Amino acid sequence: MTPLDGVKVLDLSRILAGPWATQVLADFGAEVIKVERPQGGDDTRQWGPPWLAGTDGQLTEESAYYLGANRGKRSVAIDFTSERGQDLIRKLCTQCDVLVENYKVGGLAKYGLDYASLKALNPKLVYCSITGFGQTGPYAQRAGYDAAIQAMGGLMSITGEPDGKPGGVPQKVGVAVADLMTGMYAVSAILAALRHAEKHGEGQHIDLALFDTQVAWLANQAMNYLVGGVVPKRQGTAHPNIVPYQVVPSADGYFMLAVGNDGQFARFCSVLGEPALATDPRYATNAARVAHRDELVAYLEQRLVTRPSADWLAALEQATVPCAPVNTIDQVFDDPQIKARGMQIELPHPVAGSVPGVANPVRFSATPVQYRHAAPELGAHTQDVLQEMLGLDAAALAELDAAGVIALSG
Repeated sequence: MTPLDGVKVLDLSRILAGPWATQVLADFGAEVIKVERPQGGDDTRQWGPPWLAGTDGQLTEESAYYLGANRGKRSVAIDFTSERGQDLIRKLCTQCDVLVENYKVGGLAKYGLDYASLKALNPKLVYCSITGFGQTGPYAQRAGYDAAIQAMGGLMSITGEPDGKPGGVPQKVGVAVADLMTGMYAVSAILAALRHAEKHGEGQHIDLALFDTQVAWLANQAMNYLVGGVVPKRQGTAHPNIVPYQVVPSADGYFMLAVGNDGQFARFCSVLGEPALATDPRYATNAARVAHRDELVAYLEQRLVTRPSADWLAALEQATVPCAPVNTIDQVFDDPQIKARGMQIELPHPVAGSVPGVANPVRFSATPVQYRHAAPELGAHTQDVLQEMLGLDAAALAELDAAGVIALSG
């Protein structure tokens, strides 16, 4: 048993935001049918290197990027630019609970696959549209890309070193966070809409924009501006509202210091060998420390470079002062906590034997996440899905394949 057992999702999305959402739904037990172009499939299949290697050591045409966002799905290769392909999609929609797409505004209407058209066939359908800027507004027709959204949505203006410091230019985050957060908002919206459909017998259209999402999760930085009237600026790893809360230097590198309250600051000062700092009026409260940020941080950095990171981390952890090493990705997966939590998984794959992956972080007590398989090869499930859901026999499938409407194999 899984949380979404029995829920069917038709996934017409590609790249990252939509596929990330549908991968989470697949992790939670939904049957996700990924519809791809017969020629090439999802764009990210070609976004390598690195490429997956088969058991024979030969590289496949499946990129690590694609594998990271499409596990647990069934790949069906259908050309819905053709009338017969559109008819297949419409028939599949009558048996699905959710459709996810990320085409430009109005892009599916010309194929009769827009929400209004499909709602007429399936009134309970939850139809989630993910676009760069939403279905309305002056930018609605623009394409949206994660890096551009990070820039336009303010994130790059608060990410990176301050002006005047080395490297003091706007920076994007190291993963496509606008896409990923939009995917996560899509999951919660879809689950809410499914609940509504169960209670009231009607589906609805979810209009979700990357730009809106990026602005929504500016969180405290947005509120700092809206309440305080001061435009936030880049502060490197420093926190705008808490001091000291940033990466600090040591004798052999850097570590993260995350002092969150006055009690922690007092314990930190004791570890530092400077207990008087905690009672100095300039630093005794967080508000005072924020006001005197520059002088305090400069002094702390002079003291912290006298010992290696491991020494500071051990002492601070003993004193229950929040801190952490700055791990590289290989160190992350070698961390004993990550190993104990099973965050690296292995999933079966028909060519590679198995594929490594990153586990879903959700831990259900009654319905644990069950992983079906790794991201599918292009068209791997075309035959099975069309036979099971539409009742097409081998002859009909062969004819559709010959006509280029579907692809029965990659």
